[in-house]
Amino acid sequence: MPRGITPRQPARTGRHDRVARTTSVHNSGKKLRTTIANGHGTGKKSARSRTDKSSAKVGASAKASSKKSAYNPIEPGRVQEILKRLDELYPDATCALTHHSAWELLVATILSAQSTDVNVNRVTPELFRKYPTVAAFAALEPEQLQPDIRSTGFFRNKSKSVVGAAKKIVADFGGQVPMNMSDLLTLPGVARKTANVVLGTWGKIADGVVVDTHVHRISRRLELTTNTDPQKIEQDLMRIIPREKWILFAHQVIWHGRKLCYARKPKCVDCKLENICHAADKTWSTVDMHKNAKA
Repeated sequence: MPRGITPRQPARTGRHDRVARTTSVHNSGKKLRTTIANGHGTGKKSARSRTDKSSAKVGASAKASSKKSAYNPIEPGRVQEILKRLDELYPDATCALTHHSAWELLVATILSAQSTDVNVNRVTPELFRKYPTVAAFAALEPEQLQPDIRSTGFFRNKSKSVVGAAKKIVADFGGQVPMNMSDLLTLPGVARKTANVVLGTWGKIADGVVVDTHVHRISRRLELTTNTDPQKIEQDLMRIIPREKWILFAHQVIWHGRKLCYARKPKCVDCKLENICHAADKTWSTVDMHKNAKA
């Protein structure tokens, strides 16, 4: 090696990787200087840099595409498909409670809480034979009614509600069941579910959606709502179900809950809604199940 020329030693800090290194060689007695660079400061992007940016663009594009195609359970097309299939399954669904007047329907609906329609229908024929008018019920004390409705469960509270409703209807509404939501809600034992049953089934008035235990369960399984409070569920359903379908929809879902979509072990294999239902508690599925879609 020529005198006076000492090879540059690598820096201990490692910074030499980012700095151009100069080496000297002799060719025909002339010194040639060669610059070796690692891609920095050359005016050209390294292959790795180009690859990283390309990957970033692909990732951003994939995220944008994912957002556009994100699953929306209350998308109008899906809701319409649910309604269409319910129409095919239960075209003539109606209230299963036996009644011949608005008053009889009101009483039967109050008695149906925490009971079955079948059980209520066993009780009401004799009940209405024994007390044929609203005035006859209004003349009773709750304790007198209890033995007649004991088999429906919670008979003490139900007897107070039925007798109290009868007394108020006689005193404030001339013995006729009022056909508007605000007045119905003033009756003892009447909340929105009962009022909607009477208005929809007897009066054909779509003032809301009946939310009973079946509608509560199935609307959550179908991801039409994420709420658990009946009033909030009703508001969610009213926003996405066409008003002209409110009455029939509730009857159809109630029938669906009785026939196939049980609280435990639903018959998913026999259900026409199966391939658009992602419920987490399905017993059989051809589609992905969503952890938040459950009763």
